[in-house]
Amino acid sequence: MPNILVCDDDKEIVEAIDIYLTGEGFQVIKAYDGFEALELLEKNEVDLMILDVMMPGLDGIRTTLKVRESSSIPIIILSAKSEDTDKILGLNIGADDYITKPFNPLELVARVKSQLRRYTQLGNMNQQPTGTVFKCGGLSINDDNKEVSVDDELIKLTPIEYNILLLLVRNAGKVFSIDEIYEQIWNEEAIGADNTVAVHIRHIREKIEINPREPRYLKVVWGVGYKIEKQ
Repeated sequence: MPNILVCDDDKEIVEAIDIYLTGEGFQVIKAYDGFEALELLEKNEVDLMILDVMMPGLDGIRTTLKVRESSSIPIIILSAKSEDTDKILGLNIGADDYITKPFNPLELVARVKSQLRRYTQLGNMNQQPTGTVFKCGGLSINDDNKEVSVDDELIKLTPIEYNILLLLVRNAGKVFSIDEIYEQIWNEEAIGADNTVAVHIRHIREKIEINPREPRYLKVVWGVGYKIEKQ
């Protein structure tokens, strides 16, 4: 069964999430601050993390940054704030999804399942390789081992970033709207998806472009969407 690490300084919230996830067949590992979460991550095989933003000691933002130094497992951020700035910050530092408190536990379970499906499809959980390589100029995606390189230099992407880039590279020259990208990657209806997609696009640019302000590969088509420029 997938192991889910749940970290929140509010023990009642951790217990509530535990009940719902355990009921769906998941194994839950509990932590109550960022330091404890990082220790448990080192000692256990973890398939997904749920992190609260506001925690004493090491908060969810800094915990996510530490996790991203060595792991690409899905991370869902919990935030008591609903402002877009908090959501964008979470996505910017490497989280894959966010959910605002108070939340519907069934929605959280659905998002956990969605992230795990995406992570499995990405191949980070013993998926057999497909033997496919996609190239666009100096940008190369090896779908055997899920590696992305630019001019032979390996680039580290999160699962969401990888899936977005793969979609665009496989369809080089085709313009995808924000809603199209969201619906194909998140597998759900695009409602208010602009900021979510834009943050991931900006993050991808920062990693694959020499000068993100003058991108060679990932271009915006104003008023329409995004595309990978044919090389």
